[in-house]
Amino acid sequence: MSDRIRTVVDGIEIEVEESSGNVFADLELPDPEERLAKAILSQQIDKEIQARGMTQAQAAELLGITQPDVSNIVRGRLSGWSLERLTRLLNRLSWDVEITVRPAEDGEQGHLRVRVA
Repeated sequence: MSDRIRTVVDGIEIEVEESSGNVFADLELPDPEERLAKAILSQQIDKEIQARGMTQAQAAELLGITQPDVSNIVRGRLSGWSLERLTRLLNRLSWDVEITVRPAEDGEQGHLRVRVA
């Protein structure tokens, strides 16, 4: 986690911790970068379903999965869903998914990042 900050709110001094930018890392959960990547992909799936005005049942039919699967994805319940499966769902929703591999900037261990254009 990042730096601790002391502040006063309504006359009460509190200490807060600045986020690293990845809530899963802040919570010290395993595989935080993968968890964040899956969350971003599932959020994009949800946004596209909403943009199309589709019901979960309609989305399930288009995606070739069940309505309960769609429900789990849009609610962030991603256990059992790999990055590959989520990217295939985005492809079925007419989204390109591009993977870029490059040397790590700091010369140490590389990172997994997802950016939505």
